[in-house]
Amino acid sequence: MWSLAVPWWQFVARAAIVYVFLIVILRLTGKRQVGQLAPFDLVLLLVISNTVQNAMNAGDNSVTAGLILATTVIALNSVVASLTYRWKRLEKIVEGEPQVLIHNGRLNPRVMARERLTHHELMAALREAGCSTIEDVHAAILENNGHISVLPRPTA
Repeated sequence: MWSLAVPWWQFVARAAIVYVFLIVILRLTGKRQVGQLAPFDLVLLLVISNTVQNAMNAGDNSVTAGLILATTVIALNSVVASLTYRWKRLEKIVEGEPQVLIHNGRLNPRVMARERLTHHELMAALREAGCSTIEDVHAAILENNGHISVLPRPTA
């Protein structure tokens, strides 16, 4: 239950490699994947967590291995959070930048395509903000967390 099958430092190294890999791959999939989880997105994340489990624990299911892995992942997350807070350039790389979807009633289809955002998803966000058409919008911004901020046009 407590004895390790491999040295402790291998767990730390494995967790770090998997953590960095997952940050990169999730960052490449776009903001929508992280901020607006559809049922299939949730299933994908659960399957990913199961697939990388053995890469991290090297087949060792001991309590000690689990504690080392959990501590490593939490520590890495704290380090990344601290570094992105201090260095805005790193924050931009890790978290991305907000993207303008609509400006003065004009849709930016390039951003929509790059972020894999459907017209239906955009329209749902606009309706949530009380706008019925794209022309009613001064600005719609896809935030880093996947949320769409909508600023309606001022009424005359």
